[in-house]
Amino acid sequence: MYRALCPPSYRSLRLNNLALSLRNRFLQQGTMSDLDRAIVHHRAALELLPPCHYSRSMFLDNLALSLRDRFQQRGIMSDLDEAIELHRAALLLRPPGYSERSSSLNNLAASLQDRFQQRGIIFDLDEAIELHRAALLLRPPGHSDRSSSLNNLATGLQDRFQQGGNMSDLDDAIELHRAALLLRPLGHSDRSSSLNNLAASLRDRFLQRGIISDLDEAIELHRAALLLRLPGHSDRSLSLNNLALSLRDRSLQRGNMSDLGEAIELHRAALELLPPCHSNRSMFLNNLAASLHDIFQQQGIMSDLDEAIELHRAALEIIPPCHSNRSSSLNNLAACLQARFQRRGIMSDLDEAIELHRAALELLPQCHSNRSMFLNNLAASLHDRFQQQGIMSDLDEVIELHRASLLLRPPGHSERSSSLNNLAGTLHNRFEQGGIMSDLDEAIELHRAALLLYPPDHSDRPSSLSNLALSLHDRFLQRGIMSDLDEAIEVHRAALLLRPPGHSDRFISLNNLATSLQARFQQQGIMSDLDEVIELLRAALELIPPRHSNRSTILDNLASSLNDRFKQRGTMSDLDEAIELHRAVLELLPPCHFNRSMFLNNLVLSLRDRFRQRGVLSDRDEALIWCSQLPHQSHPASCTDLSVAKSWAASAHILNHDSALLAYKTALKFLDQRVALLSSSSYHLDVIREAVSSLATDAFSCSVRRDALTTAVELVEQGRAVFWTQLAHFNMPLDGLSVSGDTGTALAGEFKRLSFLLRSTFDQSTEDQSPQTRKLTMQWDDVVSRIRMLRGFSRFLLPPLFSDLQKAAEDGPVIILNASHYGCDALIIHDTGDPIHIPINITEAAVSELCSQFQSLTKQFGSSDYRGELINILRKLWTVIVDPVVRALRESKVIPGSRIWWCPTAEFTLLPLHAAGPYKKKRDNLSDIYISSYTPTLATLIRARQQVSRDAYPQHFVAIGQVNPDGGKELECVAPELAVVAECLEPVVSSFTSLEDSDATVQGALDALNHNQWLHLACHGTPNQTQPFESSFAMRDGPLMIKDIIRSDWRNPEFAFLSACHTTVGDENDSDESIHLATAMQFAGFRSVIGSMWSVDDDVARLVVSAFYGHLVDSSGRLDCTRAAAALHMAMKSLPKKIPLEQQIVFFHVGV
Repeated sequence: MYRALCPPSYRSLRLNNLALSLRNRFLQQGTMSDLDRAIVHHRAALELLPPCHYSRSMFLDNLALSLRDRFQQRGIMSDLDEAIELHRAALLLRPPGYSERSSSLNNLAASLQDRFQQRGIIFDLDEAIELHRAALLLRPPGHSDRSSSLNNLATGLQDRFQQGGNMSDLDDAIELHRAALLLRPLGHSDRSSSLNNLAASLRDRFLQRGIISDLDEAIELHRAALLLRLPGHSDRSLSLNNLALSLRDRSLQRGNMSDLGEAIELHRAALELLPPCHSNRSMFLNNLAASLHDIFQQQGIMSDLDEAIELHRAALEIIPPCHSNRSSSLNNLAACLQARFQRRGIMSDLDEAIELHRAALELLPQCHSNRSMFLNNLAASLHDRFQQQGIMSDLDEVIELHRASLLLRPPGHSERSSSLNNLAGTLHNRFEQGGIMSDLDEAIELHRAALLLYPPDHSDRPSSLSNLALSLHDRFLQRGIMSDLDEAIEVHRAALLLRPPGHSDRFISLNNLATSLQARFQQQGIMSDLDEVIELLRAALELIPPRHSNRSTILDNLASSLNDRFKQRGTMSDLDEAIELHRAVLELLPPCHFNRSMFLNNLVLSLRDRFRQRGVLSDRDEALIWCSQLPHQSHPASCTDLSVAKSWAASAHILNHDSALLAYKTALKFLDQRVALLSSSSYHLDVIREAVSSLATDAFSCSVRRDALTTAVELVEQGRAVFWTQLAHFNMPLDGLSVSGDTGTALAGEFKRLSFLLRSTFDQSTEDQSPQTRKLTMQWDDVVSRIRMLRGFSRFLLPPLFSDLQKAAEDGPVIILNASHYGCDALIIHDTGDPIHIPINITEAAVSELCSQFQSLTKQFGSSDYRGELINILRKLWTVIVDPVVRALRESKVIPGSRIWWCPTAEFTLLPLHAAGPYKKKRDNLSDIYISSYTPTLATLIRARQQVSRDAYPQHFVAIGQVNPDGGKELECVAPELAVVAECLEPVVSSFTSLEDSDATVQGALDALNHNQWLHLACHGTPNQTQPFESSFAMRDGPLMIKDIIRSDWRNPEFAFLSACHTTVGDENDSDESIHLATAMQFAGFRSVIGSMWSVDDDVARLVVSAFYGHLVDSSGRLDCTRAAAALHMAMKSLPKKIPLEQQIVFFHVGV
């Protein structure tokens, strides 16, 4: 029996019909195999159809629609690209006038919209909108598909609004959706879709303008759509989801937990209706997770957050790697992990969040509409890590990400206000770290700009007001301008009015207003302000959930305010309550919390107050026990950590508590960590001054009184000349590292490269490091960490131990003179054995007074004879300070004529210790007994000794003299002095260069020192006591400043004779940092330096120079920088007795 054959056109029609049925079943059940088979049959049907067949355009459209469906499931771009080409081909077969042309226009537009959403190419969206407009023109009023065209054009405009933020697009979309809805009355099959679409657009407008009536209408429309999609309806799950999203938004706006609870139930119901393989499943998982995240933020129940994370992971697993929604799913999971980190403090959660945010960002094209949001989210995670670990490069990256986001949100963009606010917030944070006022000023201007973009009824206006007020408050704290604080209070009150009772964020505004009122109370002492503060904080505490992350802050603020009121009124119940609240704060905080030290300090201060009132020893002991937690923190020290540790040290020292020495060690460890975060810039000198204060000298005193003499040496070394020590790290010799194999050689090379780059950036930034410099710093720190992993280098650049520091005494004893308000002491360090302690019978105040007298006297040298007054000061130095040391040296068998090194601290650094003596007949002065040198730190002296001997190398000497400096007085003595130097040294050295007059420029001097290791410099010395890095030598074209010297990289410098005035006059506020011209030359690498303490007489200088260089030459006829101290000693002894005493002691020696 034979079966009749079907014509090809008939077979293609049957294949097409079968494909359509399979596609319809896929749309109902979501089974991908049905869609794959439908596409196969559509292709077969199309192949059987002749090119000119009247049904070809329809078959092209059908295949394109199925390919678009598959793209929406699997995200494979080739399916969508092919669909677009097929729709274009169909459109060409349906020219103007063709009855199905509007359908082809619509289909092509829909696919272009999909491609825009995937690739973010705005041209695709613009073309889609134009095609929809063209389709609408072909569907006039009365046309059966007009409502579809209205809807589709509205959707395109809504997408373009989300890309460009143009509100007119969104307003037009809403009007088009309303028009479509009018064409779909009750009973119309698409009415539920129109209700849904109009609701979605109104929700978008609410999210932009914050007008709650838009959101309320959206919710009612979604409820109406849901009523039309009864159980069993294919789109019921979508309506459940959309209604849930809008209810979630309203809960975030009004803080109504019932809305959020209903949203979660609706999301669960929507998810239950979807089969496991449904294309919307990942989206619905994400949405339920987002609502669970919200309820966690309100109620703090960790199980909600844990479930949200698992749902996000499940959503991510079913999204293919190339799917357009994968980036959003990565972003959502990252947000929940970030929230869990904020609650539990587990760094792995935060690190994973950052990596997920980076992965999400990498998936987005540069022009994608979500890029600015994803930049913000990555910035937020990095900001959390910065707050935890204090790594400034994270904060710098946060700021750069927010700037990039702001560029993507130009004026007119709906999210511009958010980006302005975020950038302002992170600049505020950087101000809090570095104290750079320009960051705070910029933050305030950005907050003002953001506030202008929020209309009075916008949901984000109260947050914007709060942020502006907080920045104004901080600026008041910096500059003390009351108008800033008054404005902050008024702005906080305005924010509170917009957060009425029942608002979820009302407690935040209550707390913020209280904080500013408390600041005003502290300024003006108005008790009504303080009473209002306490009432506001009590109200805030009642509103905040028990597990909320900010509860500890409000508890602490209330405790501090009660403490303040106790100090005003003396009511003990206020203090008792404050202590209980402070304890409650610490119970809420994990041990690793980055702000724990601040809260701990507040409890400690309150306990001390109660101890002073009642004298109960348990209060005092409890305070110190709490402090003993500080050394165990895992994060890098903050300013607060350092401040608390210093306070602990001071209290324990005064009370003679066993924890005092541990407290000082902790404070100095924190100091190291803080300084390591600062750039090598003079702009941070004030920060270092404040951080150091008397910490090192007090630690020394504490150690001495506990007979921990080696610890005293270690601690005072660690806490002095901090700035120079940081810079000296860049010049660290690495000979031992270079011989430890290929790894060591590579690390040595990288260390030298990065050190050179960092030294070159010194003081070139304005107030803070550039991101590039911070990147260099991070790379340098990483290299240092890797060096410490090598055998024998575990303590590389760590504070040295006494066994290392004792090497400073290899060529003679070093005497540390320490002045602290706890007492004054000297330690003599020999090359073996423990230090020898000599109590100094003088107070710090008396040292300060002696120093003031001497400094006043030096300003009058040369104008008349002040010999008597000078001798009185030198005798007092001898009697009280130097003679006890000399007696101890003699007892230690240090023979007369030996060299000794003074390492003074505090104001001892400003006194001429080398000139001390009884100044009486038949009595020896110090200079008759020993040859004195100075060193700012023991490590500096050790580094100078460790430099490679240049004995076998040529000796190149340069003499630089400037007779006519830029803007200075003419120095007639310079030329004769240089002639004396030349006469002494030209026969001795390998080469002698003289730079004078027009050749003695700043650059000329720097270049000369690149080729010469020996220097004689005769010129004006100009100290700058307020900006010590601008102390300078006067050259022909301007000042050669300390900052220029620091940036230089001279090769193996040996010796410098600074024949200039005031080369040891430095920072008037911090003598321990030793920032003056002489130490600058030493830290630049010169092993031995001669300088002057005040103005030098021209004739004296010439006499000293002539005698000095004669003694500097050794028996082999070469210069020897280790002979400099003895040569100076002999030169000064050779001066005629008629020379004024101050000129006989003006020069001093620093170094080997």
